[in-house]
Amino acid sequence: MIKTYEIEYREDKLTFKAYVAFDENIKEKKPGILIASDWSGRNDFACQKARLLAEGGYVGFALDMFGDAKQGETKEEKAALIQPLVTDRRKLQQRMLAAYEEIKKIEIVDAEHIGAIGFCFGGLCVLDLARSGADVKGVVSFHGLLNPPEKIASIKSKILVLHGYADPMVLPEEVLAFANEMTKAKVDWQIHLYGHTLHAFTNPNANDPDFGTVYNANADARSWRAMKIFFEDEVFGKKQSFLSQETYV
Repeated sequence: MIKTYEIEYREDKLTFKAYVAFDENIKEKKPGILIASDWSGRNDFACQKARLLAEGGYVGFALDMFGDAKQGETKEEKAALIQPLVTDRRKLQQRMLAAYEEIKKIEIVDAEHIGAIGFCFGGLCVLDLARSGADVKGVVSFHGLLNPPEKIASIKSKILVLHGYADPMVLPEEVLAFANEMTKAKVDWQIHLYGHTLHAFTNPNANDPDFGTVYNANADARSWRAMKIFFEDEVFGKKQSFLSQETYV
């Protein structure tokens, strides 16, 4: 049975609210996976991913980047939420590190085995968590922003980037620059590119071709499967059950 609850934590004089999900029938400690949402904030999409990860034997932790689980409705509101963090990457990293420290406090979490996934802006967040030098074991970016901060610590994490080749927000040359960054840093990295695929391809509600955000069911399924293999076989070194084998969204 999947149990869910909300947890509060503090950072930078703000209160943040994460959504936690785990299978209470599994008694041993489980790897924890942080989930960083897109620029909307900690939305239902992120919480759903936490539940899916819980079905696979992990502890899903949908983190809060903006405080009080604040969400933006319009593009203007969403842009205003992320702007302070996009321009101050150290602040972004501090918020990710606060969530990273909080998930390790959960009694059922194996604190030595923490991963992270992120979508769009959240992809940037989890990559910056790795770039902070945190001892996170593996991070996965789904159609995330890839541009590096000014300062990068020694990266300990394995990295998987899942990206649409036709994404107008992160062009192929930026993907290549990221590959060069990871290679120079001697990181264990992978990039999966999906052809004819735009930004936000995992979001069933994405349907704005003019903005470059369009859902792609094939890329969605392929990317979720790639994430599962990454964590199951390459990061945590043991199989997780993933009871919802055919459930991707």
